[in-house]
Amino acid sequence: MSMQQILTLQVKSAIQKLYNATLENVEFQATRKEFEGDITIVVFPMLRVVKGNPVQIGEAIGAYLVKHIDEVIRFNVVKGFLNVVLSDKYFLDFFSNVTAWSNYGKKPKGDQAIMVEYASPNTNKPLHLGHVRNVLLGHSVAAILKAAGKKVYKTQIINDRGIHICKSMLAWERYGNKETPESTGLKGDKLVGSYYVRFDKEYKKEIVALLEEGRAEKQAKAEAPILIEAQEMLRKWEAGDNEVVALWKKMNSWVYKGFDATYKEIGVDFDSYYYESETYLLGKEFIAEGLKSSVFIKKEDGSVWCDLTAEGLDEKIVLRSDGTAVYMTQDIGTAIQRVKDHPDVNGMIYTVGNEQDYHFQVLFLILKKLGFKWAENLFHLSYGMVDLPSGKMKSREGTVVDADDLIASMTTTAKEISEELGKIDDFSETEKNELYHTIGLGALKYYILKVDPKKRILFNPEESVDFQGNTGPFIQYTYARIQSILRTHSENTSGNIPAKWTAISLEPKEKEVVKRLQQFPEIIQQAAANHSPALVANYTYDLVKEFNSFYQNVPIFAAETEQEKNWRVQLCGAAGDVIKTAFSLLGIVVPNRM
Repeated sequence: MSMQQILTLQVKSAIQKLYNATLENVEFQATRKEFEGDITIVVFPMLRVVKGNPVQIGEAIGAYLVKHIDEVIRFNVVKGFLNVVLSDKYFLDFFSNVTAWSNYGKKPKGDQAIMVEYASPNTNKPLHLGHVRNVLLGHSVAAILKAAGKKVYKTQIINDRGIHICKSMLAWERYGNKETPESTGLKGDKLVGSYYVRFDKEYKKEIVALLEEGRAEKQAKAEAPILIEAQEMLRKWEAGDNEVVALWKKMNSWVYKGFDATYKEIGVDFDSYYYESETYLLGKEFIAEGLKSSVFIKKEDGSVWCDLTAEGLDEKIVLRSDGTAVYMTQDIGTAIQRVKDHPDVNGMIYTVGNEQDYHFQVLFLILKKLGFKWAENLFHLSYGMVDLPSGKMKSREGTVVDADDLIASMTTTAKEISEELGKIDDFSETEKNELYHTIGLGALKYYILKVDPKKRILFNPEESVDFQGNTGPFIQYTYARIQSILRTHSENTSGNIPAKWTAISLEPKEKEVVKRLQQFPEIIQQAAANHSPALVANYTYDLVKEFNSFYQNVPIFAAETEQEKNWRVQLCGAAGDVIKTAFSLLGIVVPNRM
């Protein structure tokens, strides 16, 4: 039993014996820094069942706990808050009972699986800052769920068909002079993306020309020849035209190579891929089944709809009157296909921006109506957009922050700051470059993941690569400091270190570090339940703050006894292992030296 569980039982027992009353729940909170205590019991809620002065009630319960729980050595009451002080032995026993700090907090993998979808790019442009938030969130949530004991599959759906793809294809046909990634030296996704921007530029020119001829704006936009030609190309693709399909395959293959290089650079991966070109028709058979069971209705024009007005939503079209699929059709089919491919899947998480909130409300409800039990465990990991100081990004206008350029910029910034600090002069050039990349990428990932997913982010690259404050480099630097302590100790120590600690008297700063370490398993579970890497990120920062306070105030190598020195080094090692594990859940590497 955890200490909180023990305290709960004894507080309930105290209320029963002292006041002949029954208490349903006991409320706890962290003890405020200005008061002595390791855990605080809130007395105020007890006044519902016990009448009296909250301070006197707290005093009576505190005395009862000291008498009945060996680990409770004293207490104090501040207004309606009972602050309980636990013995050093309690914390030392906890520390000694952790068999492997490198694996601390993780649970064994269960049988039922969760599928996490993230990335889901379009093949008409390279990945940008918005995609970076998406892939970092999805990849981190997958890692957190796995650590919490879930079996996890990581997947994406690639949006590889549609008018936007044809725009890039047409622009390349018109203006590309048969250039390739090899002939230009450009990554394939960047080359294709440049033609998406070129299409928009030429389209706007044609609109201006039509407006000058006297056309209305709406008419000009619809009748621009380049748009009509792109629409015709899409019709040819859907009809299986050999030349169009061959061009589509060639340009998409360029993009996939570019995407793979970016994913590798960011440090994310996938277990499976789904392609819209293969899945956009998947839902049709289930629409037919749903018509039979009255989940869907067919209107006079032949279109098929799902009436969700009873659930507070609108009617939603699932098949057009000509029988062609819409996005909802595709997503219904893809979800069902994924469970067919992975029968152990009992839930899915879709990492998609908050502009699609309504779409996923509808999708999940339709899948429930179709009778799929796993549809009860679907979750939209909805996240806010990433803004820049200069404003919103626009792909078609070429005003996005390219993901590759961003990573390169972060690495350069990390290099400049590291060289200013001047602590890596003995590194080889290879070691330096690896370190710059590690710091730059860690800064980017932490800056994005420390924010609650639901909130918008104003991204400030300079702020993220700061070696002070709530940043990735600050935490990485603390980890490197810990590794230096461990190396120094290893070089100067011989003999066995005790496996269990009993006769140590803990300094308050030491106890605070142990208390933070205790919280880690619960933080993993909370982050998994809330699909929020921010909980792990900010826990790690809190742990690092406590560790640095301990490091600055408590002597390690100058400890009074050898036993105290060995204990403090072990405490450093445990903190380092938990920092490393926590950062691995965020996809961040921690360097041994900085």
